[in-house]
Amino acid sequence: MNAQVIDALVHYFETLSPETVDALPQYYAQECRFVDPFSDVRGVERVAAIFRHMFDQLDAPRFIVRERVAEGSRLLLTWDFEFRFRRWRPGETRRIHGASLLTLDADGLVTVHRDYWDAAELYEKLPGLGLLMRALKRRGRPPAPPTT
Repeated sequence: MNAQVIDALVHYFETLSPETVDALPQYYAQECRFVDPFSDVRGVERVAAIFRHMFDQLDAPRFIVRERVAEGSRLLLTWDFEFRFRRWRPGETRRIHGASLLTLDADGLVTVHRDYWDAAELYEKLPGLGLLMRALKRRGRPPAPPTT
């Protein structure tokens, strides 16, 4: 895989903004597929709609790519996603860790984008539901070993 293609994709993700969503067809094939814990859509316009929705719902969302691994036509990116809720504690920056597995065509366009991240990590950050999710998480942990 061409290093320039990888660099361009990483730069696009890290600088994604409401103004740059319309540039998605420069990076994604028209009939691409996008899958994450909430979505499974086909078509570059539907992927763009997901990104637009993200900007409508969150303040200052941004991706910080931590690692990249390329093999053949596939690219794995690990990232941190930072954002602030508009309604709940609006000034508090939240972070989710995840990864994207991208498949590119011969022209370097993304044909499949699959995101892997723990949706429960997002739910834990929501008021009300977050209390429940954190309690369930604690309940599922094995007890701490006794101290002597």
